[in-house]
Amino acid sequence: MVFWPRFGYLACFSCTWQFMTMPVPNTPDEQTLVRIRGLTTVLSGKKVFDGLDLDIPRGKVTAIMGPSGTGKTTLLKHITGQMRGDAGEVRVDGQNVPELGREQLYTLRERIGYLFQNSALLTDFDVFENVAFPLRQHTRLPEVLIRNIVLTKLQAVGLRGAAALEPSELSGGMARRVALARAIVFDPMLILYDEPFVGLDPIALNQVLKLIRTLNQTLGITSVLVAHELEAIKQVADHIYLIANGKVVAQGDPKTIADDGSPWTRQFFGGEADGPVPFQYPAGDYAEALGFSRSSP
Repeated sequence: MVFWPRFGYLACFSCTWQFMTMPVPNTPDEQTLVRIRGLTTVLSGKKVFDGLDLDIPRGKVTAIMGPSGTGKTTLLKHITGQMRGDAGEVRVDGQNVPELGREQLYTLRERIGYLFQNSALLTDFDVFENVAFPLRQHTRLPEVLIRNIVLTKLQAVGLRGAAALEPSELSGGMARRVALARAIVFDPMLILYDEPFVGLDPIALNQVLKLIRTLNQTLGITSVLVAHELEAIKQVADHIYLIANGKVVAQGDPKTIADDGSPWTRQFFGGEADGPVPFQYPAGDYAEALGFSRSSP
């Protein structure tokens, strides 16, 4: 195993392997890793994004927040090329994702780690094999190197001693950390976290927060978090985007965004039942739906 002082305890020889195979990006922006311009997406007749503009700075932790159903997870799918919009650009490290061919897209995805909301561990594999799975699928590394890489990543998330456990033997917080170890197995440039705090007790929540910040500071990884927990976001994020009605309706520093005075932030961060996001879903006339006419007594 080869350790690089620049990367501290989280790095290993896999960094060298990835560097040698990494493609040269197409004129990337030095400050911005993900640049979204004019993104418009229509699903089942509903406009999820309406000319969305958004920038994700390199080496920072950016939080994407907003009411349920506003397309936060859908946005992550656009970044990874799982979905394509009806209009607009989604550029990751200078590459316009919707225009990438199959091989180019797969190569880009190897540089992106993804932490699923439910951890998505493979139930037939133990912890070690869950973390090793991407290496076995996408590389021909010798077994001894795979072992060293996996143990290094598990050590980074504090679970090297749990390598032989089955997913069913893990707590929710442990499963989330194993999923994070798998997400960083290729030393990615970008990690996407989809609701990483859901269902965690206070101890597990703080452990995950610490890992997100440690990865960001130690490796310079760019992180994007989809989450609802403002107090947790305040501890780890550098910038927040609040999305609603297909656009960015507010953005700013986590410590001040809730006090910007806009009706969107007041309702969302204050937990108000009614406001710009109405309590009633759009519907036709209520009396008519019940079979009454307006002229009835």
